[in-house]
Amino acid sequence: MTEHQIDLDIITLTHGGRGLGRHEGMAVFVPFTAPGDRVRCRLVTVHKRYAEAELVEVLEPSPGRRDAPCPLFGQCGGCQWQHLPLEVQADWKGRIFGDLMSRAGILPADKISQLAMAPDEWRYRSRVQFKCRLTDQGFLIGFYRGGSHYIIDAPRCLLLSPSIQATLDVLRREFASAPANDRLPQIDVSCGDNDTVRVVVHVLPEATEQLRPWLRDLALPQHVSLCMQSGRKETLEVLTPEGSPVVIVDAPQLALKYSPGGFAQVNLAQNRRLVADMLAWLDLQGEERVLDLFCGMGNLSLPLARRARELVGVEDYAPAIADARDNATANRIANATFRVGDAAATIREFTAGAFDLVVLDPPRTGSLQVARELLRLAPQRILYVSCDPATLVRDLKPLVHNGYRVVACRAFDFFPQTWHIESMTLLAREAPGDA
Repeated sequence: MTEHQIDLDIITLTHGGRGLGRHEGMAVFVPFTAPGDRVRCRLVTVHKRYAEAELVEVLEPSPGRRDAPCPLFGQCGGCQWQHLPLEVQADWKGRIFGDLMSRAGILPADKISQLAMAPDEWRYRSRVQFKCRLTDQGFLIGFYRGGSHYIIDAPRCLLLSPSIQATLDVLRREFASAPANDRLPQIDVSCGDNDTVRVVVHVLPEATEQLRPWLRDLALPQHVSLCMQSGRKETLEVLTPEGSPVVIVDAPQLALKYSPGGFAQVNLAQNRRLVADMLAWLDLQGEERVLDLFCGMGNLSLPLARRARELVGVEDYAPAIADARDNATANRIANATFRVGDAAATIREFTAGAFDLVVLDPPRTGSLQVARELLRLAPQRILYVSCDPATLVRDLKPLVHNGYRVVACRAFDFFPQTWHIESMTLLAREAPGDA
């Protein structure tokens, strides 16, 4: 059954990026397809009500399809939608997001603002993880093949910012002859709106003493900072300090640094757009008390603090809180305080009504615990920034079923060529008697 090939008409795209067709009443999911395609596919896994397949051949291409510009598309797992023009990608992301929200009973799709398209479908990535492996063919630096740990060597990637691509060229040349390069599983590279690029080389613990002096002597371009990591984030070691990448948001501009191991959005242009929309939606009047959970280095906190009476930021990664405090000081923002702590545990310390607005930007796993605690804290408004619509709708359900209503919602395309969807949702607490 698993080797069975079928011909299929693709009728829609789904959350997760795959095309969907129907065969003998069963839903069949096929990656790298487009609505309107007629394809030949091979059934890989057959479940009771649906099947997963791999694309064998496009028999009749959809008029909404294009040739993928990258020669590694379909092998490298980084992109799923290069075969769709950017406008088509954005249209489907908006449809998929609206469908998930409406089916969950959060908000009808026609009440959701139009998706914010990315200004550039290429060269937008300011952070990337390169997977590495020493093979008989040499030292590979690239990305995993989809659904596997097989590394696809990637000399170039169309999504990388120019400064990261230039750094990758150097890394590929230098690490080909590095000592113990069979002990280098990953290299992280990030850049900011300034000239600084940061490289974090992940090294297996037994190779740190051998690689440390070699890395310190590595001839990297100007404005490149080099770090080594041999386990969890607490093992990070700065080898050649050259400053930190800086993220620019708001107007007048706020310059926000972030340290090794810290978080910044991958798409800096779209991050600025999201911050601008957030400030417009909230229209703070200068008297609000704001709690920002998962605050990181202050990406959302500090623009909000400029317009509020006071702001408290909470984040469980201590170096990010140090960055947030430094960023507040550097930008002369005195009404923001920052605490290291777990968001769900910290929120329990505050009494009901302590904040007018709570902002949260959790990781992909979301935070259902925080959502439940918000019902007790009862802020007038909640702003939820999400990078996964599935965990978003799960976390919003207890809020919309217990006195909150969605007053604004928008999806953002932070990741062109992929199916991933960023979003922002604003909720307001209904007064007693409101319908």
